[in-house]
Amino acid sequence: MIMTRRIAFFGLSLLLVSAANAQLSEPDWAAIETETLEHFRTLLQFDTSDPPGRELPAAEYLRDVLEAEGIPVEMLYNNPERPNVLARLQGNGSKEPLLMMAHTDVVNVDPEKWIFPPFSATVDGGYVYGRGAVDDKDNLAAALMVMLELKRQNVELDRDVIFLAESGEEGAVEFGIDFMVNEHFDKIAAEFCLAEGGSVARVNREVQYAGVQTVEKIPYRVELVATGVAGHGSVPLQTNSVVRLARAVANIAEWRTPIRLNETTAAYFERLASISPSDAAERYLNVLDPGRASESDEYFLANEPRHASMLRSSLSPNIFDAGYRINVIPSEARASVDFRALPDENIPDFLNQIRSVVNDDAVEVSLGNRNTRPPGQASLNTEAFAAIEAGVNKHYGVITLPTMSTGATDMAYLRNRGIQCYGIGPAIDREDAALGFGAHSDQERILINELHRFVRFNWDIVIDIAASE
Repeated sequence: MIMTRRIAFFGLSLLLVSAANAQLSEPDWAAIETETLEHFRTLLQFDTSDPPGRELPAAEYLRDVLEAEGIPVEMLYNNPERPNVLARLQGNGSKEPLLMMAHTDVVNVDPEKWIFPPFSATVDGGYVYGRGAVDDKDNLAAALMVMLELKRQNVELDRDVIFLAESGEEGAVEFGIDFMVNEHFDKIAAEFCLAEGGSVARVNREVQYAGVQTVEKIPYRVELVATGVAGHGSVPLQTNSVVRLARAVANIAEWRTPIRLNETTAAYFERLASISPSDAAERYLNVLDPGRASESDEYFLANEPRHASMLRSSLSPNIFDAGYRINVIPSEARASVDFRALPDENIPDFLNQIRSVVNDDAVEVSLGNRNTRPPGQASLNTEAFAAIEAGVNKHYGVITLPTMSTGATDMAYLRNRGIQCYGIGPAIDREDAALGFGAHSDQERILINELHRFVRFNWDIVIDIAASE
């Protein structure tokens, strides 16, 4: 019954986007592509590495481009070197606003590892290379072009369309989304939001499916502190804190945390099964059956660890700190565990479960300091999700898979405030990450023709969601 309603809604969305587009002039895509590449490469050439964090040059560029088209812009900040750029096109107010959000900062680089300089925006072999090419200046350029074209065509809107270029996403949210939500939420409040977090997967240059992020796991830091008696290394002790900590870490690593699905992950595996070979499809469908989910889990843990992580709250011990001399048994040893919680996880209860798994009173388990995110998720039964599905069908001709990200994005702050947020992204070769061409890699890149297709995709879904009929 639920699937029937979704199909009906999807069909309605196709009719609506056709009706809306029929009343608009077709954009001059050749001219838009030339302009898109110019803006994109310019944005890549700004070194907005975070840390140290200085987004001002990119923010000023965006402001100047928007204002040149007569679009009013605000620069909002608690640090003048790290402003957030806000622009709004007014609708008739019959519907709540649509927010397009992207971040201007990028992770820092080791320039010596790059073939092309990381802030050169070098064009080679149909690609643009540069830090931020797929995280997140692709979304930034696409949202910018949509705003410019909406203004140039004077598109009548049922919703205000808001553009937010935020600072600090890569670990300094106090300058970006946290600041905006706490100090200026009225300026970004919307019914729907489009941001990063999704992508269209290509294998051997063929598009396979489009992933749309509708929920994400919540990052925490678990600290383990083992204590024991200090002593001389020549006399081994059963109370050795390093041994106790190693045993605790091994117990955590071997623990199969409970499998729990939500609306997004259930739909993800069901839809993925529909486009997979029979053996893989059976594994994905088994996940939906509590009696058989563990069979698939065994396979995922060995062969598809990302899928194993999507089934549960996950724990990954990543930092170990113990000892200071080879001949001294330390009285204390520490480890830090990357804890990615399902959005509805009961954190105090889960910590107690970790303590039971560790099973050693000499090992303290507690939460450490970390820039975490609030919980929240977007529904699959909305006008916006239907518009995204229609856009995927039109531009990529593949199925849409709602996804739960194992990582974190700033959409979590907005979902927690009731905004239905959807993470989208351009088509990327799945081989790129393993070859070192993906986000945060040393040769980050994007295909120019896929950047252009992504702009058209953004245009159609914004028109579908926001334009007056």
